[in-house]
Amino acid sequence: MSTFKKAAGKAVKKIVEYTPEPIKDELKETVKDKAKEKFIENVQDKADHAADKLEDAKNEGADKLHDKAEEGKEKAQETLLKVKDKIGNAIEAGEDFQEKISSNQNEKDDKKIKGVSQIKGVSRIKSYKDVKSSNDIKTMGS
Repeated sequence: MSTFKKAAGKAVKKIVEYTPEPIKDELKETVKDKAKEKFIENVQDKADHAADKLEDAKNEGADKLHDKAEEGKEKAQETLLKVKDKIGNAIEAGEDFQEKISSNQNEKDDKKIKGVSQIKGVSRIKSYKDVKSSNDIKTMGS
């Protein structure tokens, strides 16, 4: 304690010692009221300080949460773009594959064995009358 506080304390003790009883009682009541007020102010100050700290922590947590949400959003967008590219590549590869299969089918159609409906029927076969005779054949000199 400082010397001023010590001197003030001693002076107060001397004053209280020589003060009459009714004034002492009134002084005690006043001191009690002031002590209550100081106590309440102290508690309120501590509560305000704690509330400020809590508000700061809440704001900091909200900022961190917002930052993490932004990061998550960016990662999700990157992943979706990669998936989109892969799907595009798969579609392109599928189209190329389909084209190759189609071109192979066209080539195979030319090499296929004729079916029953494509074989000439009896009515379309030339008879012996339609066959050219030796007289009908052109010679080299004619």
